Amino acid sequence: MVKPFVSICIPAYKRPEFLVRLLDSIGNQTYSDFEVVITDDSSDESVAHLIKLYSSRFTIHYYKNPKALGTPANWNAAIRLARGEWIKLMHDDDWFENSNSLEIFFMATKTATSPFIFSGFRNLDIETNHSEQYVLTAWHAHLLRKNPFNLLKKNFIGHPSTTFIKNDTREWYDENLKWVVDIEFYTRTLLKTGFYAIRQPLVNLGISSHQVTKTAFRQPGIEIPENLYLLNKISPAALKALFAYDYFWRFIRNLSIRNTDMIQTYCPEYSIPAVIKLMISYQKHLPAGVLKIGFVSKSIMLISYLHGRSFGMLKK
Repeated sequence: MVKPFVSICIPAYKRPEFLVRLLDSIGNQTYSDFEVVITDDSSDESVAHLIKLYSSRFTIHYYKNPKALGTPANWNAAIRLARGEWIKLMHDDDWFENSNSLEIFFMATKTATSPFIFSGFRNLDIETNHSEQYVLTAWHAHLLRKNPFNLLKKNFIGHPSTTFIKNDTREWYDENLKWVVDIEFYTRTLLKTGFYAIRQPLVNLGISSHQVTKTAFRQPGIEIPENLYLLNKISPAALKALFAYDYFWRFIRNLSIRNTDMIQTYCPEYSIPAVIKLMISYQKHLPAGVLKIGFVSKSIMLISYLHGRSFGMLKK
């Protein structure tokens, strides 16, 4: 059997009304050398019934998970089943912007200098219908090339649905993470391969309050263990990138972490890096209202950053 050039991998979970939109956008693509791989985490048959309506339009391989895997394990499950040379992960609430989106991704592989490609995107709030377009700017491209950990300033790449990745990666998404899973994968990959950016929106990203990142927002039981896990994985040396340092500074500020006991409560298995203790020591004596003043917080953050560098706290 001839392998397709692209595997469109869809980790599904109920929500057939969103999946219809995605599958329709796939069926409208001008580029046709692809397969669709769907791994279904649903407890009902809503996705399975829907797939039958599209099986005559394009090649679909459908797999029902015996038990729900959750994110990102369901993402990885779909990718492992893919036969294509390239992986186009698409979340079931996202969809292609234009009928030639997939063809533009394909054409990019002819000139790309990296096996990691991503496009611009359009955020569409499903509940308010507000949309916002983003295309990688020259400044953000510079930051990414200078240090991929600058992604901690802002996710310039967007959700994984914006990516188009050569199917030769052994380690995909870290299943220990949910809140920062895409950032961890992007930084790990970009350090090895660099990137190639398509500067036009090719994917629409459906934004809603039910997404994992939304439900995890400002939840110390989720954010504290994940950020400590992330820092241990990337090492404090990554915080030499000022924007990465600022990310962890804001993480401590926004969760009102005033002592190390709060961190140990949620992740007793981790030793707290010296740089985190330093940030806490700078913040704990300041009123929360003062830390919310932008220029004040940034100024104190910069002082602590220089302190950390001077005393070797940003080393492995």
